[in-house]
Amino acid sequence: MSSRPPRRAPNDLRQYDDLAEEWWDPSGPFSALHWLARARAQLIPPAHGPGAQLLDVGCGGGLLAPHVHGYRHVGVDLSERGLAIAAEHGVEPVHADVAALPFEDARFDVVVAGEILEHVPDLDGTVAEALRVLKPGGTFVCDTINATWFARLTLVTIGERVRGGPPPACHDAALFVPPTRLQALCARHGVALAVHGLRPAARQFLAFQLRRRTDVEMVRTRSLAALYQGSGIKAATT
Repeated sequence: MSSRPPRRAPNDLRQYDDLAEEWWDPSGPFSALHWLARARAQLIPPAHGPGAQLLDVGCGGGLLAPHVHGYRHVGVDLSERGLAIAAEHGVEPVHADVAALPFEDARFDVVVAGEILEHVPDLDGTVAEALRVLKPGGTFVCDTINATWFARLTLVTIGERVRGGPPPACHDAALFVPPTRLQALCARHGVALAVHGLRPAARQFLAFQLRRRTDVEMVRTRSLAALYQGSGIKAATT
């Protein structure tokens, strides 16, 4: 019998359950998510004290966990298998829809939305919820994919066919997020989002393809044509 996971429609969330055992394989289908988690963590400020809380929106298998220090790390996801794996790495798991978070207003010091915004059918609601539960003065961190032909080419047409790229049918390009739209949504809820592009370091990525290394650094770029990252602080009043 074949162990190959079933073929799913684009952006079918069941594929994350199909591939749950691959979350922590640095050379597996979620390789790039390891690289992105490390880059994302660079935007997380130091915890202010023992009561600091961080919400990981769409936490998957908890890949951000090794990079979070001093925070109570709460993770929200719809994949129960992913949450179980995240819990093994110190994440407090909460099974919930990211567009309907089960938390009171202004609870978290940091809210992180990494590689989730390009998967949600309700982008407006997801951003509103993420920023609703963020404290005034708290930090919002995100990364996602721009709605461009270049992103579709590099991250879907080509990306799904190379080592370290996203699993086949991982994305529905119709859900990709223009940075201007994301910035406008954040501004509506009191966050001035600064954005910059991200790409894998070219030589390291080539070495990864040749199986000469297992990790790749994500470097900043001025181009927002494909992957981009954002961060901002929630205003005291909205």
